Amino acid sequence: MNSKVIRLIALGAAAYALFVFLVLSFYPDKPENMDWQDREEYNKVQITKLKLGSTREEVLALLGSPDITEAKMENGTTIQVMFYRTQHVRADGLTTQDECTPLLFENDQLIAWGEGAYQSYQQS
Repeated sequence: MNSKVIRLIALGAAAYALFVFLVLSFYPDKPENMDWQDREEYNKVQITKLKLGSTREEVLALLGSPDITEAKMENGTTIQVMFYRTQHVRADGLTTQDECTPLLFENDQLIAWGEGAYQSYQQS
């Protein structure tokens, strides 16, 4: 009887491990499939991996679509700011700029990120 129980437990553990492996293999985490809380945490972690000079396409591949974006053309230079939600401020069902980390791009190259960088951009 004891060996039957042990075999059933081992079989159950193996089946569970196989199930977890298949779920992780076929359903990877994608930012667009996450709820807002998981997305905030995901964005925080991914933003720490960014490097100055990364292309806009590389950032989009890493973080997915931004929550808010704005752009302008100035003296032949394209400036784009993409905002990714990284903190919860108020429970109103909306994502606002004060709940996001701004990423600044110049001609599709990441030049800065963070609130201080965005304020400097706004003053220029």
